[in-house]
Amino acid sequence: MELTGQRSNRLALLLLVAACVRAGFVEPPQAVTSLRSFAESETRLPCHYQVENGEKVVQVTWTKELPDGSKDQIITAHFLDGHTEFGRYSGRVRFESRSPTENSALLIPSTEGSDKGSYTCHISTFPNGNFERHIALTVWVLPISSLDPVLLVEGQSYRVAASCRAVGHPAPRLSWDTDLPGQAQNRTKEGGSVSSYYSLHPLRGMNGKKLDCLVWHPGLEQPRRIPNSLVVQYPPDATISASTGDWFAGLEKAELVCGGGGYPKPQNITWTRKGGALPDRTSVAGGKLVFGRALRMNDSGVYECVARNDVGVGITEYIMTVRETSQQKGSIDNLLLIIIGASAGALVLILVLVVLLVNRHHRHKNKKLEMELSEKTEEIQSFSRQASFRRLNSVSTDPRVQPEDYALLRVDSRMKNSQISLERPVSTLSGKWGPPAEVDELGRPVVWHDGRESLRGAEMEREKEERRRRVESYLKSSNMSLDSGLPSSLVPPKAQQDEGIGPREPDLAHHREGGSPQGEDWVPPPPPPAAEEPEDDEDGSSYQLSEALTNHFYYSNGVLRPRPHSNAILLHPRGQII
Repeated sequence: MELTGQRSNRLALLLLVAACVRAGFVEPPQAVTSLRSFAESETRLPCHYQVENGEKVVQVTWTKELPDGSKDQIITAHFLDGHTEFGRYSGRVRFESRSPTENSALLIPSTEGSDKGSYTCHISTFPNGNFERHIALTVWVLPISSLDPVLLVEGQSYRVAASCRAVGHPAPRLSWDTDLPGQAQNRTKEGGSVSSYYSLHPLRGMNGKKLDCLVWHPGLEQPRRIPNSLVVQYPPDATISASTGDWFAGLEKAELVCGGGGYPKPQNITWTRKGGALPDRTSVAGGKLVFGRALRMNDSGVYECVARNDVGVGITEYIMTVRETSQQKGSIDNLLLIIIGASAGALVLILVLVVLLVNRHHRHKNKKLEMELSEKTEEIQSFSRQASFRRLNSVSTDPRVQPEDYALLRVDSRMKNSQISLERPVSTLSGKWGPPAEVDELGRPVVWHDGRESLRGAEMEREKEERRRRVESYLKSSNMSLDSGLPSSLVPPKAQQDEGIGPREPDLAHHREGGSPQGEDWVPPPPPPAAEEPEDDEDGSSYQLSEALTNHFYYSNGVLRPRPHSNAILLHPRGQII
């Protein structure tokens, strides 16, 4: 298997060598070939003949066909005599290889437009004879272009602003790249020469604008640009600028500057003063008129600037008025006054705003306090009315709950009744007509008298007095007074006298009410004392108080209850109206 593979490889290699050594042209493969080259560049005309075994190239000859059909010999190479150049081609052409019989390619180092034409490579072999290859050469000439600007002046008529020319093969194409308003006109001549002209009306605003020429050719990958800027000349437009507008006597380093403008720039600027010469110690530096001293009042006047260039003249005037004092000082003072006035006005406005805000805040706060006070007042009045109704007309239905005030009234009433009943005791020890006998706190007669008994009696009197005062204080502090709207019978007699109310009949309220209420729990009031001797104020007040309590209250199950009344409002102990 390995021997068979090696034999196959050897056979393929022999066939390849035989194919390579077969006689014929390696390049160009076709009998007629077209080539293209550029002027001023190197051109290569290929010609390579491969000989067979036993065949040999004897001579190689390059010729060029002339327009009349004849052939012009260019160069010859012999395997023994070497190579020879002929005529105008001498020094302009050469073989590419040092062995022309092996590689017969022809080189033209610097191609010219006249080199275009049909070339023939002639190979002479032995013993097989002659062989040829024909090559048609086209030479392109890249365009040679130029642009000629035209100097324009403002105010001229419609004319050519720039011209562009180009020469090449094939003939190039020209165009313009600009934003200027104008028209282009193209012209073509023989030999590949092309011209283009751009025309417009020149204006000073066009000066320096772009006006480029574009050259188009097949040998160029992109158009060739010839940059150009339009030139329009115009006369100066003179202007005068001052370093300050406040001219006053004593001003140092005063100067006037003249700007000529125009194109080209003014080469000559002169200063004059109407009505006389320039002031002394003044100098002209470029376009400046400089005062080398402090200004004076007599420096006032009309100053004239004249600017000249190649196109025309520009003239302008400036009126200088020199004052005694500076206007800026007065303006600064006025400005300060304005600033001070504005600051004062702003401060006053801020103060007014602050006062208004504070006043508004206080009014809002007072209004809020008044509302809170009104709510508290209504709440207090409501609680006071409820407490008054509760103290005046409440009736406890629970015998286990005894209000402290009613218990105090009940005890005091019992004490008063006991006192009234014991004020005139009948002693069994002294007899009916004997002197009154002393009794103890339970109404029992006292058998002996000593110092301790006297002290005990004094203490009892003080306790009675204190109880009486507590009852009167309670009645006065409560709403059971003349201001509460109750009948005058409920007001203690002493209080009536203080208010200027005269005595009344003790039984008037009793008759007015129509008697005592009927019921099994009702206890009739105790009878008045038998004796009608006048008593002291304390006893009278106690008696009247006891009688008032008896006429308007009654006992039921050990509880002091108010007697029914047409105007009475009864409140439950828990605050509910009955």
